[in-house]
Amino acid sequence: MGTQEINHCVSTSRRAFVSPKDMKELLQCPVCYDFMNRPIYQCCNGHTICLSCKLRMENKCPSCKQQMDDDIRCLILEKMTELVKVGCEYEEYGCHEIIPYCKKRKHEDSCDFRPYNYPHSTLGCCVDGDISTLVSHLTNDHMTKIINNSNFQRRFPIAYLRHDQSCSTWMPCVSHCFGEYFYFHAEATFIKDVAPVYMAFVYFMGKEMDACKYRYSLEIEGNGRKFIFEGIPQSLRENRKRIKDRGDALIVMRSLPHFLEQETRTRCLKIAVQIWKI
Repeated sequence: MGTQEINHCVSTSRRAFVSPKDMKELLQCPVCYDFMNRPIYQCCNGHTICLSCKLRMENKCPSCKQQMDDDIRCLILEKMTELVKVGCEYEEYGCHEIIPYCKKRKHEDSCDFRPYNYPHSTLGCCVDGDISTLVSHLTNDHMTKIINNSNFQRRFPIAYLRHDQSCSTWMPCVSHCFGEYFYFHAEATFIKDVAPVYMAFVYFMGKEMDACKYRYSLEIEGNGRKFIFEGIPQSLRENRKRIKDRGDALIVMRSLPHFLEQETRTRCLKIAVQIWKI
């Protein structure tokens, strides 16, 4: 093969698209089975490993058990992570980006096409997919009520938590308004694992950048008092625990519903919900 042909092959290979499956054998860590990024280390026999697993294995090669105290880098694989381009993991959901391998994880962490997780995770449900898939799952499998209005009221029975419980989630509902879906979440839980409270907030069932276009309010009242929380709906991608830790929600101390309902003596917490577009 002549020099020009070799150069042409090299040039073509650099432009060629390589799927993640094709790269799996070369760039997959033998310990954690994740794709390796720089720094990539190798033992004296050429076996490779990622940095975190190298430390976890106490500098011992998982393949041949040789010590890896010399910190030999596998420069050719590190260079491959820069030259090779791969497809996004979420291609089946509509992403057709072709990206450098070394930027694959960063892209996928913020990819607009990455699937949404089912928000009612306390039920142990692990369904994910696009918004239409989740809405269908909520209504068909969990009998979630769809409210075609931006103003509605929900009533929840007052629940008492034992300290061996992390939370008790009430039946959610979904509001369909402004051409979007909003997920109303309410639960009885503990703050700092000590104080029992009731917590409620609204998810936007869509991207973070679109959630900022909306506002919502949660209101409870009774016995001549009124409490209102106003906020920005969090994208469904936001972790429920982070919302709880920030206190970015309507938080009601356990004794307050009884005080508000002294006249009626009901054992329900009534929350009025309003969503609007800014």
